[in-house]
Amino acid sequence: AGKLKELQAMLGASVQLRSIGEFSTVEPDETGLSFVENAILKARNAARISGLPALADDSGLAVDYLGGAPGIYSARYADGQGDAANNAKLLDALNDVPAEQRGAQFVCVLALVRHADDPLPILCEGLWHGRILTAASGEHGFGYDPLFWVPERNCSSAELTPADKNQISHRARAMAILRQRLGLSPDQQ
Repeated sequence: AGKLKELQAMLGASVQLRSIGEFSTVEPDETGLSFVENAILKARNAARISGLPALADDSGLAVDYLGGAPGIYSARYADGQGDAANNAKLLDALNDVPAEQRGAQFVCVLALVRHADDPLPILCEGLWHGRILTAASGEHGFGYDPLFWVPERNCSSAELTPADKNQISHRARAMAILRQRLGLSPDQQ
């Protein structure tokens, strides 16, 4: 729900997004080994089920000290126990790791297919660099937002307003590329 709201806010009223949940309660297995593969899998699945062009997002957090983990497993890092458990596991994994070694980036890959068998999906990637805090801070957002320090704003991602986050996040960066590739001007909302 959080991703869909962010994507819709970034696209504006000129494009109406619909959730795959409107068409099916079955989610595809994310069997890909990368954000790109999983985004394509999800987009093709949504197009197949809905009969419509489909935009899918695969995103997550890649922590340098952890070799890129949790990566594609970000949402289920703590075995599907939810955001609080994922955050606790991440903090535990980085216990006693100094700030200068806590670099991380949020990664977002958007895949747009015109139909389920589209041989040339449009792929857009956005990265948002920061570092992992030693404790949660902030009330906004979801997922790892309370732990992700945003150096250019001097606060955590969860301390940003949704409007501010939608200007600078990994998803915003990927969406800006997609809007450009689709010929949508920045003010066409």
